[in-house]
Amino acid sequence: MRAQRDHELAVDALRRSYAAVPPGQPVRLAKRTSNLFRPRSATTAPGLDVSGLDGVLSIDPVAGTADVQGMCTYEDLVDATLPHGLMPLVVPQLRTITLGGAVTGLGIESTSFRNGLPHESVVELDVLTGAGEVVTARPDGPHADLFAAFPNSLGSLGYATRLRIELQPVRRAVALRNVRFTRLEELTDAIADVIAKGEWEGRPVDAMDGVVFSPGEAYLVLGSFADDPERLSDYTGQDIYYRSLRRRVRDTLSSYDYLWRWDTDWFWCSAAFGVQHPVVRRLWPARWRRSDVYHRLVRLEHRHQVAARVDRWRGRPARERVVQDVEIPLDGTADFLRWFDREVGMTPVWLCPLRLREPAGPGSAHAWPLYPLRPGQTYVNIGFWGSVPIAAGAADGEVNRSIERTVSELGGHKSLYSDAYYDRAAFDRLYGGETWRAVKDRYDPDHRLTGLYEKAVARK
Repeated sequence: MRAQRDHELAVDALRRSYAAVPPGQPVRLAKRTSNLFRPRSATTAPGLDVSGLDGVLSIDPVAGTADVQGMCTYEDLVDATLPHGLMPLVVPQLRTITLGGAVTGLGIESTSFRNGLPHESVVELDVLTGAGEVVTARPDGPHADLFAAFPNSLGSLGYATRLRIELQPVRRAVALRNVRFTRLEELTDAIADVIAKGEWEGRPVDAMDGVVFSPGEAYLVLGSFADDPERLSDYTGQDIYYRSLRRRVRDTLSSYDYLWRWDTDWFWCSAAFGVQHPVVRRLWPARWRRSDVYHRLVRLEHRHQVAARVDRWRGRPARERVVQDVEIPLDGTADFLRWFDREVGMTPVWLCPLRLREPAGPGSAHAWPLYPLRPGQTYVNIGFWGSVPIAAGAADGEVNRSIERTVSELGGHKSLYSDAYYDRAAFDRLYGGETWRAVKDRYDPDHRLTGLYEKAVARK
């Protein structure tokens, strides 16, 4: 009861802070961490008070659900669910991603080949709308339109204050098989086979992702939940997880360490800070080996441009940030990877197969108009994060624009947490513009919240 009362007080504080934002000023959350990779225009308006909305309200082990506040991180949620032998159906890779962020901004991980995206496990959610009201949205009922349009709306329709999500059983450890492929078509055939059968070489597959080091060296990592683990590996110290794929055919991690295997080195991006050098790694405190620390360093660089000034002093070309996750239909994945290797040349890249859920769970039969993937279609999320030199005479964002064109030509989609360059017509076509406007007019009639296009492309 006390948790519910505290939650109600926190929602009241949020509503008061929203009412205090002057009309015409940008509305933003006052949050300590962010997993966005696009700069935003400055504002002097006060941020929304979400300080009391970062906890787990309750867990129902019998029903297999959790009631969670919108600013609760997956790190805190996992800490609460694992003692019950449960985990969310999809746990995004980075510890400080929030439940509300993963639903309004999308998320993905290695269970997505069977459990879809995080918003598909939402049973209901409370949303502070642009009209300043808190409504409870479910797959059916008076606010079903908001429930369907909320995923990928990026705060343009409102902010989740509470979400009820489904949980799934998890065991003590995850046994891994790192399967190497020298031809990309063999890799995609293997993904199709695992999805069709739910197993690989007679052993069930509970989780699946992969890494491509080059078109001739790719790995599919197949995980199976296990109660009787062999010796557990530890990649929070000197060993670095992604490097292990090249030297270990089999591996075992505790379930906790498996969920956060990518966070310690931000996949492989910690190399940019020297953290993968053995000497630096011994000196770099373990508590700082996590994605939110690296992200803060990136934000400092964006603000002060120290590395960019050093590059100019050394006569090096300026660099274009290429930080993207894209969904490509399975039958076009090999073609995209070869194109990307040839035209962009950034390695490694991450692979994560994805299918929307079958119409069995709450919300899973619903259309998701702001990120309209096809039911029954297998996609592969391809993630690549870094920068490339800007060629002489190149237009702003030229590499990112070419990626957007190629993704669209292959029938894919791109997440909007980073830079986007679409024109308005293309954006509306790809991201449900007509539906978004109808829901926007209903729940934010004065358009106080920044629009989706303005957030994603205009960086407002």
